[in-house]
Amino acid sequence: MNQIEKARSFASLHEKGAPLILYNIWDAGTAKAAEEAGAKAVATGSWSVAAAHGFGDGEKIPLDLLLTIVQRIVGNVAVPMSVDFEGAYGTTPEQVAASTRRLIGTGAIGMNVEDRIVGGDGLYDIAAQSARLSAMRQAAEQAGIPLFINARTDLFLRENDRTRHPALLPAALERAQAYAAAGASGFFAPGLVDATSIGTLCRETALPVNVMLLDGAPPVGALADLGVARVSHGPGPYRTAMRQFRDLAEAALAVRIA
Repeated sequence: MNQIEKARSFASLHEKGAPLILYNIWDAGTAKAAEEAGAKAVATGSWSVAAAHGFGDGEKIPLDLLLTIVQRIVGNVAVPMSVDFEGAYGTTPEQVAASTRRLIGTGAIGMNVEDRIVGGDGLYDIAAQSARLSAMRQAAEQAGIPLFINARTDLFLRENDRTRHPALLPAALERAQAYAAAGASGFFAPGLVDATSIGTLCRETALPVNVMLLDGAPPVGALADLGVARVSHGPGPYRTAMRQFRDLAEAALAVRIA
């Protein structure tokens, strides 16, 4: 598949009730392993990519390095590849359009873009984030690529008290509607684990909804029944892999030669 075909294929995998499962990767090696395991697409997690290369999360990894990593991943798998692009490495519409063009140049066909102000406080207001998303969509259209823009809201991640999440649904739905109008392809609500709230979000927005598997979240089958179209694992795969590696390393280093 060429890049356009991959983008279209990736979009088609987002079905309410039959969610795309993304076991998030962080380099070409893990991308290849996921593909060999049967993944229909691969997607990075920003936290994992940063940690694997010695950086903190929050766009601490330089854009040039990130794009090099993405290019290596794209070149080593045949399936569509999406990137957790955090805040799109810019604040203004002009800046995020420029970084979007560079991302498309790697061969990637999708990206997550959050409404949290990276390096700042709080979230972009709806108008500002919509303008940023619109600029990204225009950049993709100018490049001729139907880029899958997964618009992420950090409303729920910012509220640690999950009992308050249902009260945030109206604000989330308002953002989902505005982001869709600005050109978003999907809506990502990490941190939301309440089944009733997830179901409401899936029913009330036309965009395919992405949920992250966290402690307390419904299992994948239940998420499918609620109408979720995409399930991400976030930093979980990286943390699990590092624990397993450490355990194996400890066992190997504990061997004593008589």
